Amino acid sequence: MSEQQFTGVYQLDNGYWGYRFTVVVNGKKKSQRRVQDENGNPYTTKRKAAKARAAALTQEQAKALLPPQKEVIKKTVSEIFAEYCEKGRNGKAYTTIKKQDSLWKNHLKNRFGSRIIDEIEVAEIQDYLEELYYVENRAYSYTESFLKMFYLIFGQAYSRGYLSVDDYNKLCINKDTKIHMPKVKTDEDLDIVYFNEKEMATLDNYFKGTNAETAYMLGKYCGLRINECYGLKWSNVDLKNGTITIDRQMSYQEGLIKLISVKTRNARRTIYMNSKLLKYMKKLKKQQEQDKIELAAQRQQNQSIIQDIDGQPLSSLDLVNSLPNGKIQTVNSMKYHSRTLKSDYQIMFKYHYLRHTYGTTLAALNTPEYLLCNQMGHSSSNVTHKYYVAISEIGVKELINNLEKL
Repeated sequence: MSEQQFTGVYQLDNGYWGYRFTVVVNGKKKSQRRVQDENGNPYTTKRKAAKARAAALTQEQAKALLPPQKEVIKKTVSEIFAEYCEKGRNGKAYTTIKKQDSLWKNHLKNRFGSRIIDEIEVAEIQDYLEELYYVENRAYSYTESFLKMFYLIFGQAYSRGYLSVDDYNKLCINKDTKIHMPKVKTDEDLDIVYFNEKEMATLDNYFKGTNAETAYMLGKYCGLRINECYGLKWSNVDLKNGTITIDRQMSYQEGLIKLISVKTRNARRTIYMNSKLLKYMKKLKKQQEQDKIELAAQRQQNQSIIQDIDGQPLSSLDLVNSLPNGKIQTVNSMKYHSRTLKSDYQIMFKYHYLRHTYGTTLAALNTPEYLLCNQMGHSSSNVTHKYYVAISEIGVKELINNLEKL
């Protein structure tokens, strides 16, 4: 670079570099001084500072050629979130609303609520996310929920005219500057968790004959989410064709048990049962038909009336996971078994790990990815792809078999 190209560039006492310039925009002088880039990183060389100055100067000069922009309305983050709650989240799932409210009330409100939205810099958000993840040791997925909240709030502000297009692009669109997740810690466990053959044999023996056996079978052979499992109605089980239709899930809302829509469109799906599960479900259905006669009085007294997806009352007797005496089973029914398996068998059992085991096993058996995506109800094939790169016991066996063929 020539010496002229270093105009406006100066060195700081700490050895780093900065730049400054003044331009006229819409008849008004506008000065800019920077010692860090959009991500909060210092300019380590004179050349980098000069290059950043040239880019910023070009951007400001381009703005000067544009017609005057509509003045951005000043709004605080609290005002924007309140407006979003009132007008922007109609149709959102109950659990989504509760999670957003929790993140806002317990974390974001105190930190950012009083701030003017267009005065918040990318570096501030990055510092906050890194504080959550590295300092407070929040889980990666939990930290990611904060990132989604920031995107939501900035998107709401932009759509309402409280954030300029340049600021919105800088915060949420431009891949070089937008807010993003911190780098994953080297010891972060983001892997698929699955049960090996020995653990599955232990689980088979443990759950056989228990009140949770049906839920276990559905998790093992269908990969259902726990809310889908306990929200399953007999009317959604086709014993003739060997399929299960998933279109609702169980949820606690305001202290009441309800059946609600599944979270995404892709979660609505038809799952195929294998012969072992189909045989089990036919036997279970036959047993429940006998229970209707032999335990009629108990079932009538013990049944619970919950709200179905259409708002109509529904008897717990219509659910697949109801006890012979008519008592309802819920997502909390697995807690006892998780504690017992941990204390007596040293198995860290989460119902969701059955879903991981189901997906990993089918991936290792070379199930086409689009079919597994459909069966698991993923909204993105990127999620399904994780099961194909997970290192599982059955996958290693297949690898060894293939190596022997070389």
